[in-house]
Amino acid sequence: QVQLVESGGGLVQAGGSLRLSCAASGSVFRLNAMGWYRQAPSKQRELVATITSGGITTYAASVKGRFTISRDNAKNTVYLQMNSLKPEDTAVYYCRAIISQYDYWGQGTQVTVSS
Repeated sequence: QVQLVESGGGLVQAGGSLRLSCAASGSVFRLNAMGWYRQAPSKQRELVATITSGGITTYAASVKGRFTISRDNAKNTVYLQMNSLKPEDTAVYYCRAIISQYDYWGQGTQVTVSS
């Protein structure tokens, strides 16, 4: 059994920063790509950023230059550093991991950016 546990969400003013973490635990034999997605109220879940096991990253256009995804393979953990936050970044942020050929999601962490 694999669990993804997210942390680091909260309330921040516009222009501020937050760092999200997601740790995979359990039977983590082959941790492949990891990523962050978000879902705002009344909107579909959208990709924020992904990172491969080799460190290749992709970003949504709306966060490029402000957010940075990284990972620590020794700790089975992925991070999302979010700078210059905007009210439109407010959403529940979900961690996703591909482990072996299976797809896992975290429970989500709320990020709220006030104007």
